Amino acid sequence: MAMQNPKRIYLDVCTLCRPFDDQRQLRIRLETDAVYLILDCVARGQYAMMVSPAHYVEIRQTAQFREEAEVHAYLTRVGIPGDWDLPSVRRRAEGLHEIGFGIADAVHVAFAEASADVLITCDDQLLRKCVSRKVKVACANPVQFILMEGLP
Repeated sequence: MAMQNPKRIYLDVCTLCRPFDDQRQLRIRLETDAVYLILDCVARGQYAMMVSPAHYVEIRQTAQFREEAEVHAYLTRVGIPGDWDLPSVRRRAEGLHEIGFGIADAVHVAFAEASADVLITCDDQLLRKCVSRKVKVACANPVQFILMEGLP
């Protein structure tokens, strides 16, 4: 059942690709299960998954064709493109890069700030930077997010 104004979430590419990682590691399996739960909630309308041009650029660089094709198809099917003020997003990304974010991370954070309530990432280093540099969007890894939201 779709909600009137669902919470807007922004999953970065490392999170969307987590199910394709080596599932023999416990952390990866836990995060993968959390990602599947989040994506199921998106499909049911409980959350709105925001998608930026940065998603499509980054997934095109994925070495695995199956991974690229599946993530691209999912983004296209359920993702919601934002109504971006691209010059503003670019300025913010440049500012984030100047304070130590990698280029791709800076772009994703800038798009998330412009469109989402929560940025979800599996990248511990990115999470630490987001917290220490006080970005303008809540940030969590997938497991933290499902716990915060009280998802079953």
